[in-house]
Amino acid sequence: MTALTSENCSFQYQLHQTSQPLDGNCLLFLITLGKILLNILTLGMRRKNTHQNFMEYFCISLAFTDLLLLVNISIISYFRDFVLLGIRFTKYHICLFTQIISFTYGFLHYPVFLIACIDYYLNFSKATKLPFKCQKVFYFFAVILIWISVLTYVLGDPAIYQSLKAQNVYSYHQCPFYISIQSYWLSFSMVMILFMAFITSWSEVITLVQAVRITSYMNETILYFPFSSHSSYTGSSKKTLLPKLIVCFLGTWLPFVLLQIIILLLKVQIPAYIEMNIPWLYFVNSFLIATVFWFNCHKLNFRNMALPADPFVNWKCCFIPLTIHNLEQIEKPISVIIC
Repeated sequence: MTALTSENCSFQYQLHQTSQPLDGNCLLFLITLGKILLNILTLGMRRKNTHQNFMEYFCISLAFTDLLLLVNISIISYFRDFVLLGIRFTKYHICLFTQIISFTYGFLHYPVFLIACIDYYLNFSKATKLPFKCQKVFYFFAVILIWISVLTYVLGDPAIYQSLKAQNVYSYHQCPFYISIQSYWLSFSMVMILFMAFITSWSEVITLVQAVRITSYMNETILYFPFSSHSSYTGSSKKTLLPKLIVCFLGTWLPFVLLQIIILLLKVQIPAYIEMNIPWLYFVNSFLIATVFWFNCHKLNFRNMALPADPFVNWKCCFIPLTIHNLEQIEKPISVIIC
């Protein structure tokens, strides 16, 4: 295992070389196929009645890119050595294409996070309201632009070019893979923010969790808990809103948060072409929405506003007070959470 550094490089990444078995290409095929199946499963589980946003378009583009990588691996593995448009393709190109994809995925974390954050902020503040068709076109070209920009940077950077060119010295059964430093720091930052938020309001969170009950309402499984009669339809303050956001967020993403903690503690190094996946992007998506809610709690009015779309967490149901007189003989107002 070796680490690759460059003095003339403005970024940081690590190169790890591993001795793969004789069917290394088959292993790569199975890993990519498993990732595609995970993408399909995640896209199938999401809510379909969500509004258009940048993250949705980027997730679809990521699934399409993974599919292209799988097709390339399959074709080259089947024909082994062939010429297409004057270019000779061999097993070497399987490793080369995977490294290019790894570098591209590795440098996408920060830009995607930043653009999605700006997108939600603008939608929440209603600073710009484009027609539906114009919004779809805008998101489409924004996704295309970010892919082209990052891929151009990867192929044009001298240090990355030299590392890709050095693939010629490796045998077909040895293929180095790259670890993105962006995903590490992004995951570390989100876990630390969640930890500090939980420590700040741990007593309120525990109280909400202890009071929660499970029942069925309107053909849906819901979680409910009593809350004070003076609660309103607004977020009121950051202090009162924070525990509700934590309960709602962890109600859906707790297993994924625990997985991130394990990865960080054990310093597990995952190749960039695996680490950039749709479940990770939807996790980041929910985190961004919760953050936007918290920073704009004074603007929250759940009766009259359309909240940012989240395919997995129903934030609006987390806060709407309802009076259900026949629900286990409870006559007090209750708050419903659907996670």
